[in-house]
Amino acid sequence: MGEDILMPRVAVLGSSGQLGTDLVEVFREDNRFEVIPLGHQEMDCTNAAEVRDVIAKLRPDHVVNCAAFVRVDDCEDQPDLAFAVNAVGAFNVARACAAVDARCVYISTDYVFDGTKESPYVESDAPNPINVYGASKLAGEHLVRQAAPRWLIVRVASLFGKTGARGKGGNFIETIIGKAKRGEALRVVNDIRISPIYTRDAAETLRALLIKNATGVVHAANAGSCTWYEFAKAALEICGLPSAIESVSSKAVSVRAKRPKQSALASAVLARGRSRPWRESLGAYLVEKEHIHARRGVR
Repeated sequence: MGEDILMPRVAVLGSSGQLGTDLVEVFREDNRFEVIPLGHQEMDCTNAAEVRDVIAKLRPDHVVNCAAFVRVDDCEDQPDLAFAVNAVGAFNVARACAAVDARCVYISTDYVFDGTKESPYVESDAPNPINVYGASKLAGEHLVRQAAPRWLIVRVASLFGKTGARGKGGNFIETIIGKAKRGEALRVVNDIRISPIYTRDAAETLRALLIKNATGVVHAANAGSCTWYEFAKAALEICGLPSAIESVSSKAVSVRAKRPKQSALASAVLARGRSRPWRESLGAYLVEKEHIHARRGVR
């Protein structure tokens, strides 16, 4: 009898969240990995001793940290909590990874940038956050680099996935479709550019990065960019729903946290052609959520 081949073990923190759910599915579908889902009940990233003990017991080869406090406006009111989860929590995980020689993968955000660049941000651009959420995530990036000898930082933006963001009560697309079906008025910001990414695509990009034992900072985004208004309009068009959306300025929307005007990401690290266009991914998402049938396609 031959020796058993041990598959790399991937622990996914925040496994019940929007990205975490698809990460668990993607790794479970790949017979090259053993995936270990970890929700808040299994491990609280703000509890250093608990993080150390759980990671020491599991001894994973990779730890993907999706745990985050993501309510951007609430971060302005609760900066202590934002930094406790997004920065100190990230440090706790990174230090525990170092103790077992695991690769620490930290999921970061487009909000580490100030939005003054005219084109999408690439990995070499200097961060300069303009809100507490972005500052807390950038602090997390620095602490992960400092604490974990083997680390990978993956920045994502404007995620949309079948699970929805629990911390935000769903996702933007579902909110727009729900309001359109109920005949409610739709007013969407048209002066903030984003690079939305389907969580399934983000998860597959992460899997590819782990297979290659990638390190450093990587931007994971679907190709192209759009405004929130263009994103909403495309969703309704693909679904065949009435798309009477009012285009408004971000100044007309009352929020507590400043938003970068240019929030799109692009990658100078990933191979060209790896990421499909955001509209194509949006169509795939709408099929998965059964808003449309696959045969209708996306134009």
